[in-house]
Amino acid sequence: MPTIRVNDIDLHYRLDGPQAAPVLVFINSIATDLTVWDAVVPALQNSFGVLRYDARGQGKSTVTDGPYSIDMLGNDLLSLLDSLSLRRVHLCGLSLGAMVGMRLATKHPERIDKLVLCNTAAQIGPPESWDARAEAVRGKGMSAIRTAVLERWLSPEFVAQNKEGTERVLNMAHSSPVNGYIGSCAAIRDMDQRESIKSITAPTIVVAGTADAATPPADARYIANAIPRAIYTELPGGHLSNVEQPTRLGNAVRSFLLNSSATSSL
Repeated sequence: MPTIRVNDIDLHYRLDGPQAAPVLVFINSIATDLTVWDAVVPALQNSFGVLRYDARGQGKSTVTDGPYSIDMLGNDLLSLLDSLSLRRVHLCGLSLGAMVGMRLATKHPERIDKLVLCNTAAQIGPPESWDARAEAVRGKGMSAIRTAVLERWLSPEFVAQNKEGTERVLNMAHSSPVNGYIGSCAAIRDMDQRESIKSITAPTIVVAGTADAATPPADARYIANAIPRAIYTELPGGHLSNVEQPTRLGNAVRSFLLNSSATSSL
């Protein structure tokens, strides 16, 4: 898969689907890579160009020293879109990826058609908790977050019933670059979009996981209530809807993007 030079870093990306179709951009969560969307793409790639990428500090993209910020990560995405001559796109982000999506929809509304926000929050505190995560990884490597992945990212039912999927997520997190994780923790720590998202004008759907321990449904409801005319909906499962419910998530995203009168029915 190709890389492209933006803002003095190399971003690893993949673009699938019809060349003339509208483009949907997937934005990853922390400590994952673009393959986390693999099972979601089939529902979408016949109707859309599907752009996935590893953000700064993720996967096969350049790892720079932190701290990162949501603005920095958003500017990287804007530069990627510019380099690919994509003037207006749909965005679908999960967790940290959705935080970047909210910032772009706030600051660059002319670039966003529709917005899908999955398993995320407008602010996650306290700041000390993110410093503690960063320090743990700095001292012990990515194995330090293994328990958090099991308890906060995945539902107990998924862990019990899907050993292969659970191991895939654990391996993805374990292989994530340490400095990229630390930089991304700072971006989440310093983010507060509770007021700014009230200005988002893009049609928006907010997806929560019923058993999401990292960003519970209450966080998603706040976002849906803050963004004018946003749709709120839930999927069974934990923090990674793209892993636990990929088909249902993909179908819901496709329906929302194609239908001007999308509903919350999943």
